[in-house]
Amino acid sequence: MENSKHRFGLIGFPLTHSFSKRYFTEKFEATGLTGTHRYDLFEIEDIRALPAILAETEGLRGLNVTIPHKLNVLPYLSEIDPAAERIGAVNVLKIQADGRLKGYNSDYYGFRRSLEEFLAGAKPLNALVLGNGGAARAIRVALDDMGIPYKLVSRTAGDDRISYPEANTLLEDHTLIINCTPLGTYPKTDTAPEIDYEQLSSAHFLYDLVYNPEETLFMKKGKAQGAKTINGYQMLVYQAEKSWDIWNS
Repeated sequence: MENSKHRFGLIGFPLTHSFSKRYFTEKFEATGLTGTHRYDLFEIEDIRALPAILAETEGLRGLNVTIPHKLNVLPYLSEIDPAAERIGAVNVLKIQADGRLKGYNSDYYGFRRSLEEFLAGAKPLNALVLGNGGAARAIRVALDDMGIPYKLVSRTAGDDRISYPEANTLLEDHTLIINCTPLGTYPKTDTAPEIDYEQLSSAHFLYDLVYNPEETLFMKKGKAQGAKTINGYQMLVYQAEKSWDIWNS
């Protein structure tokens, strides 16, 4: 296994659990590639450790990038895909034959495809994007491209975002609500964004980027009011397959 010709992996910190490693390991097993392909975790706190990984990992073809390196990997790129440049963050690295790095963002693709399937032709009036961290970057660009107006919601209001109390006054005509915060993630499953769930109805769509647990408190509270709900699992699947397409293109 150490002599595998095709190596892939994930850089980030901490890497306590990894959807990507499990997904690709199972993919290689299902497609008969375990003899020639492998996926590893590279837990690095400092992005300056990246050149050593590239130099010392024989056969490395591509990397996924997660927190906290989606932004600080940018100076190491020789080229960036236009979509990733718009988003301002990279979560897929393709290692070129000459060793140079090209950066991509599969968050956009995974989110947009899964959202289009979730909406199934419905057209929300407006959206609320809960959280304004790195996870929201690709979501905002996808909503722009889909023509869905949105407001960013944060614990503190600012020039480009509103507070939760203000958001609660807009729920009637903001029928798509996207949770980009980690609230509700295992093991803290008893937490949820502070929106007024009693105002929700069957006209609302709740999309939670969290996928563990399968049904978050955010989703449960929405479903109790008749809202349609989805978690972030399918987005991750589409992200992973987009990574695979990039590495093999």
